[in-house]
Amino acid sequence: MAATLRFGVPIVVVDFGTAVTFDVVDSKSCYVGGIIAPGLGAMTDYLHEKTALLPKIRIRDPQGTIGKSTREAMLIGAVKGYRGLVASLLDDLDRELSGSRLKVIATGGYAELMAKDLPHVQLVDQNLTLDGLRILGWECFGGA
Repeated sequence: MAATLRFGVPIVVVDFGTAVTFDVVDSKSCYVGGIIAPGLGAMTDYLHEKTALLPKIRIRDPQGTIGKSTREAMLIGAVKGYRGLVASLLDDLDRELSGSRLKVIATGGYAELMAKDLPHVQLVDQNLTLDGLRILGWECFGGA
């Protein structure tokens, strides 16, 4: 709600939280669906928990593209791999929704990190969900 009112349509909100979710609103302001993928933390925690030798890592921006250690390799796979996943899905969404350049807003705990090297993302807004709830509350309860 907040994204469409503030930035117009068509728009995609990518939430980089426990899951990476895409919420898609078309040019008629209709929510048309979404995409859900495991989040960065969930994916790296799963690798640590389900394999015998992979360590738990702290998510941050990797310095290169070739890991010189297991931790670096995991970090590159997580961060740069997820940026590739997100970029590919946004390209597909752009084509599917009339070929016009979509507005893309990022939110969630890893939004700043992930949006840094994603040219698709025009803005990071950590308060988007709260703003939407505020707007909904105002609409439903008349600001009471």
